[in-house]
Amino acid sequence: MSVPNPSWINDDSRRRSLEHLAGHSVDVAVVGGGITGAGVALDAVSRGLSVALVEGGDFASGTSGYSSKLIHGGLRYLAKMDFAVAWESAVERRWLMERIAPHLVRPLGFVIPDVRSAPAWEGLAAGAGVVIYDVLRRLSGLRGKVLPRPQLLSGQAVAALVPALDTDALRRGILYWDGQAVDDARLVLGVVRTAAALGAHVLRDVKATGLTATTVDAVDTRTGAPVGIKAKVVVNATGVWSADFEPQLSVTPSRGTHLVVRSERLGNPHAAHTVAVPGHFGRYVFVLPQPGGVVYIGLTDEEDHGADGHHPPVPEHDVDFLLDIVNTILAVPLARGDVVGSFAGLRPLVTAAHGHGPGGPDGTADISRRHLVRDVPGAPITVVGGKLTTYRRMAQDAVDAVTARLGVDSPCRTRTLPLVGAASVRELEADDAPARLVEKYGTEAAEVQSLQRQDPLLAQPLFEGTEITGAELLFAVRAEGASSVADLLERRTRLAFVPADAAKARGRAEQILALAGTFGDGDAE
Repeated sequence: MSVPNPSWINDDSRRRSLEHLAGHSVDVAVVGGGITGAGVALDAVSRGLSVALVEGGDFASGTSGYSSKLIHGGLRYLAKMDFAVAWESAVERRWLMERIAPHLVRPLGFVIPDVRSAPAWEGLAAGAGVVIYDVLRRLSGLRGKVLPRPQLLSGQAVAALVPALDTDALRRGILYWDGQAVDDARLVLGVVRTAAALGAHVLRDVKATGLTATTVDAVDTRTGAPVGIKAKVVVNATGVWSADFEPQLSVTPSRGTHLVVRSERLGNPHAAHTVAVPGHFGRYVFVLPQPGGVVYIGLTDEEDHGADGHHPPVPEHDVDFLLDIVNTILAVPLARGDVVGSFAGLRPLVTAAHGHGPGGPDGTADISRRHLVRDVPGAPITVVGGKLTTYRRMAQDAVDAVTARLGVDSPCRTRTLPLVGAASVRELEADDAPARLVEKYGTEAAEVQSLQRQDPLLAQPLFEGTEITGAELLFAVRAEGASSVADLLERRTRLAFVPADAAKARGRAEQILALAGTFGDGDAE
């Protein structure tokens, strides 16, 4: 009889957790299944506390699954003179790249073009900022083997890295290195599954309707049944919805829009590059190569109180803004027809806590990315703000507040706690599984590969033009909590970022989801 992998989250683990929580209380109940709530759950359970994590939909279905997927030290924050955020980001980037998730976070080269039409001082300022940025990298302890030192590039070198640029318009370029998540949703799932492996009760499709300092009232959205969770401490980590449970909190939702373009349209770039936003020093649009033959162009930074936090619409003026900016530096400008997809996420920016109004010359780009832990006796602890890179520190601060309430002396352990699938770069490179699977699943790549051998349906790519196989969808159902076609296409594969590709994969996804229970256990033991 096979023994379930303790890190696997699926319908069976959900049922078991619901049954357990119906008759037991926990030390900590965390509401919100994005990167912040996942981080809090992992930090708390790794300190020996009993934990329940509650998410109203799918994990990473809000802000955390729709970012630029950068694990960065915050070069733009240096331009804003926000050294505290830049330093915190640099330190957290080090832990993610070296210890926590080297399988999910990899180096990405960035080219800063020095444009002839811009004042010479802007290029000099960018160069000075990159030097300071690299000093922060070294002070954080991140080795040059992981992120190399920056360097000046000739126009010819720039053209080799980013062929779509109009090199006649450039003086030169600056190359620096930063971190890129293979997929932000996969990072969230890695944190959630690691928490589950340590004993956290993980519940998706359980929507919280009311919080107190020690209780969570919720509803099982699959059945409509009420769910009540009792805890010694409740943590509100609901992001843009935080103020719904904490009326004293002021949160400004900021819409970050990205466009999706085929890599070949931009000459299959080997590095990312920045495009300065005219009149806004230190603000850039990024052109970011991704796995799967696409490039993301983003992002906007606009206050948006009316959008749905799970599926914010992309306004036409966002598309116009991003195309107008990036076309200033391309040899052949992009047209609307080159945009094969788009997505947006709402970032929860804390305004009242730091004395900022809901805008400035750059709108929400002026608001700090610092996080806030609100700990008021008799109320849930709320953690909000911050960014993807600093999720672990946000969680540490929130759980420090939890342990203070509980009167427990238990230090944080997540700084060097590897996520499920993590291993050193050397170990990952030595893995016998295909490199593409290792880059996505780390040490679990062999499990996905073994599923491909069970049935031809699982071994075949979902459609011509993709390398994603049916085995990856089956693994998503068995181990990663997917329970619908939308889960598979929107967050486990990201095919939905290009609607035409999602349409090609939909039939196979429906077929595998329907047959998921009929395939053998493979290497589940």
